[in-house]
Amino acid sequence: MAVPADIRAWIHELFQDISGISSRAMMGGLAIYSEGRIFAIFGGPERQLYIKAVGPLAEDLAREGASRFSYIHRSGRRMEMGYWTLPDAALDDPDAACAWARRSLAASDPDFS
Repeated sequence: MAVPADIRAWIHELFQDISGISSRAMMGGLAIYSEGRIFAIFGGPERQLYIKAVGPLAEDLAREGASRFSYIHRSGRRMEMGYWTLPDAALDDPDAACAWARRSLAASDPDFS
């Protein structure tokens, strides 16, 4: 299922202060990029916004009540990926959402500023 235009617009508005924001269709959802580097996805069974996170960032997101992206593999096993939902408070607060996004980008590139 394609992501509706209003959802795409909301995501772009939410991350408006992230440089070079763009998105591309990916497996019925969206991959969200900054300057060509993926830092978030939209999709999954619950059609949610997830931010890329590992280590301390993932731990901080978990403490804020975020959930890890998971799916059921055809083998029947639950598989988890390094993407976490944004905390609820960040879903309608561009400043908070961009702060999480910057942390995600910095975690994957120490030279990110």
